[in-house]
Amino acid sequence: MRTRAIVTSHPDLACFVCGRRLLRGELPEEFFADGQLRTVCELCAPRAVREGWPRAHEGQPPSMPALGVRRRRGLLARLRQPAPPPAIPSADPDRELTGSATAGGESELEQLAPELDAAELCESPLERAIAAFNSGEYPRRVAGLSRSLGAPEVSVRLDEDLGVVSILVAWELCWYRYELDALAHSPQARPAGQGNELAELARGERLANALADERGAISLAALRA
Repeated sequence: MRTRAIVTSHPDLACFVCGRRLLRGELPEEFFADGQLRTVCELCAPRAVREGWPRAHEGQPPSMPALGVRRRRGLLARLRQPAPPPAIPSADPDRELTGSATAGGESELEQLAPELDAAELCESPLERAIAAFNSGEYPRRVAGLSRSLGAPEVSVRLDEDLGVVSILVAWELCWYRYELDALAHSPQARPAGQGNELAELARGERLANALADERGAISLAALRA
């Protein structure tokens, strides 16, 4: 088991991924990126692992002499990439599905249009992340705090480069941030930060675009209009 050294002098370090200055007592990790050792906070370490950055103790791979961070396509571009059409089982395995017309005047593809359309009507990354959040344990916390503090400000944002959906729930006296992997088949909400002052948040984070109901469930404000 790899152990971590306890640092007592608290050097002034910032996370290479999110740019946040590390707090006293945080135990960052080091990864190779851009051919250099980069300090990454504990919250961003899973992102670095997903990007394929090797940890410092693993050594820089010989096949990556410069280890430049490859340019990634945006999340929406990856989601919009056309998927191969679903395989449609046929009573005759030797007969291929074609667009030829049947006796009723409709082609086989036209008869299957409802099934194909349903497969294409997938949720957006924000809606999928919100649904996953609402099915988890955190709405109960939101509902409990709302009964004491009133309705919160709710902001749901997508980071296309990192493939992460961030949900911020904020009151005057406290705030909580949760993150979900937008590309995961079954995304799970995880805590990504909390605080007691709204001044700790960036201005853009407080642009509310969602609502929380009495059960703590989140929904995009546009969907309630």
